[in-house]
Amino acid sequence: MARMDRLRELVDRLHPAGLLYSTYEHRLLAEIPDGRLPRHVAVMADGNRRWARANAPGKPLEVGYRAGAEKLLQFAEWCDEAHISLVTLWVLSTDNLRRGEEFEIAPLLDVIATLVEDLAAREDWQVKCVGALDLLPEDVAARLRTAEEATAGHSGMMINVAVSYGGRHEMRDAFRSLLAEHAERGTPMAELAETVEVEDISQHLYTRGQPDPDLIIRTSGEQRLSGFLMWQSAHSEYYFCEALWPDFRKVDFVRALRSFAERERRYGR
Repeated sequence: MARMDRLRELVDRLHPAGLLYSTYEHRLLAEIPDGRLPRHVAVMADGNRRWARANAPGKPLEVGYRAGAEKLLQFAEWCDEAHISLVTLWVLSTDNLRRGEEFEIAPLLDVIATLVEDLAAREDWQVKCVGALDLLPEDVAARLRTAEEATAGHSGMMINVAVSYGGRHEMRDAFRSLLAEHAERGTPMAELAETVEVEDISQHLYTRGQPDPDLIIRTSGEQRLSGFLMWQSAHSEYYFCEALWPDFRKVDFVRALRSFAERERRYGR
């Protein structure tokens, strides 16, 4: 299926209209000055279910999930082509996991696990799953961990897959980890309360050791943060796109990069 989708995309791009878009994309990229591209791009890939209802009425929502997963693979390729060194893909929130019915969540989890395995099989990409994997079924969590471990020695683009992720859960886990670390050291609570710094908390996040996202893209017209990377996004730039995620095009991505490059980043100053 993925090969057929990529073949159709190639055929579309060879069509005169596709060639015109390709030329336009290259021109937009060429206009971005050196050093103005983001190092870390994160995406809130929203709109898969709405896309399924509009494009495949009467069919399972899994159709939308699979279309969204294929677009995430393409998105990662676009980022690699643009020399983005770090990408974060939010594929499942803790809220979605809690609200979802079993008949809907089970196929979604299979799509996510297959996506992570496909990402891990590409080129020299490194894959890291960030989120509360303990909330997932053990067989799904095991597939995610196995795929992640398979890329441990890779040196290419880093891809965070935020699965079973919630900003509040991440903060909770960070504080639990920090407190547990100091409990092992025997640090008195009063001393910890006086000495803990922002950097100490950062070292216990799911993304510890990584640069914060420079650019966060959200699709489907939603303009909410929804708790995504709450700590890390303090100085991030946002780009909101009306397209439902499976309809997100490379030209939309390039426009997001251009918009980022045109902004003056003040970092709170």
